[in-house]
Amino acid sequence: MTTETISQDQTLLEDLRAARPLLWTNPARSDAAEVQTVVDGRVISLADSIEAQDRFLRFAPLLAQLFPELRETSGRIESGLHRVPAMQRALGLAPARGALWVKADHGLPVAGSIKARGGIHEVLEFAESLALENGLITRESDYATLAQAPARELFARYEVAVGSTGNLGLSIGVMAAALGFRATVHMSADAKEWKKTRLRARGVNVVEHEGDYAEAVAAGRRQADQDPYCYFVDDERSLSLMLGYSAAALHLREQFDAAGIVVDADHPLFVYLPCGVGGAPAGIAFGLRQIYGAHVHAFFAEPTQSPCFLVEMLSPGKSVYDYGLDNRTEADGLAVPRASELAAEAMAPILSGDYTVADDTLFLDLHRLRVSEGMQVEPSAAAGFSGPRMLTGSDAGRSWLADTGLAATLPNATHLVWTTGGLFVPPEAYAAFAERGAAIAAAADDDLAR
Repeated sequence: MTTETISQDQTLLEDLRAARPLLWTNPARSDAAEVQTVVDGRVISLADSIEAQDRFLRFAPLLAQLFPELRETSGRIESGLHRVPAMQRALGLAPARGALWVKADHGLPVAGSIKARGGIHEVLEFAESLALENGLITRESDYATLAQAPARELFARYEVAVGSTGNLGLSIGVMAAALGFRATVHMSADAKEWKKTRLRARGVNVVEHEGDYAEAVAAGRRQADQDPYCYFVDDERSLSLMLGYSAAALHLREQFDAAGIVVDADHPLFVYLPCGVGGAPAGIAFGLRQIYGAHVHAFFAEPTQSPCFLVEMLSPGKSVYDYGLDNRTEADGLAVPRASELAAEAMAPILSGDYTVADDTLFLDLHRLRVSEGMQVEPSAAAGFSGPRMLTGSDAGRSWLADTGLAATLPNATHLVWTTGGLFVPPEAYAAFAERGAAIAAAADDDLAR
């Protein structure tokens, strides 16, 4: 290790402990055309993502019956892809550095966030396994029959539980209750009150905990261990969740093809993904890597006080508390002290980097997105918009682009920000977000004017 590298590492650790925004690039990332991904001893591939997608399609007739908002899409849960030139200008990303797009998972129906992908997939997989085991369906059946009495009587014997800061709980609770399961969501102290209220309105049992996300998950596990009819969705350890998220890459490929977006050596794809425990961004990054190989570069975005995935990559098994951070952030969906080891294992050869974002920046970019494009997102969902700035405007980013040879390809690059939640934020809550963002923007303008 050179003296320069040691100095860079020391600076990064100092910034991490001081909760200053930083960019870390992954020295273990593989540039090979194909990377074998091993999760908990199992090799996973694009075939697993396709199987997850096929499961969603098998359930589509039932979902269209259970959720009126899905009738127009015949039961498919998907989000739009949008070119956002006004937001690109607001962020100061010059056209010579690529084009900015948004994958709008903040508008996903049913759950209103990216968690509709993984969370709903795992509930569907559990329901499918029970129905198959009990002879109610075959894989060739019309799954709409699972809305009938025999299936609902079967599902009612079981409880589905999860620990969550909010959005995963919404997806699990809403889907489990709709299918006829008893549903329990263990909510951490970070969870917003409106998310608890929405769950209870759907008949979901909400158990509130004074501790953080990790404590809510632990409480859920303990409950499930004591009841053979309780199925626990474990965000820290679930391969089903991760593969549900990975199926998003298959639909994105269709959207890219329709938009004429090319991803290859001369047209790199940079994807910026808000990260909590890590399962959602890891699943998407895995799926995209299976499709586009080394030409896709995934960067995870985390709050400066809750960078659990970065901590896991630097010091496996450690939490943000070990670095003197307090895990307090307005980005409730990202307020996680310890990352999923399963997700970190999968990302070791795939992830290009991780960056941290101050809460004020989340609100500033939320404001910019509202004003420039009319999109309304949660603070946590705005984390991705710092990515292009960190990559092309910071010393660490420019150095990495030069070292990888990607600097020369930037004019042809696609920057894709994955927005992760916001559809069901109550108007009064969003108004408070917008007001704070506008105030931060006004203060920044005043500073520039001086």
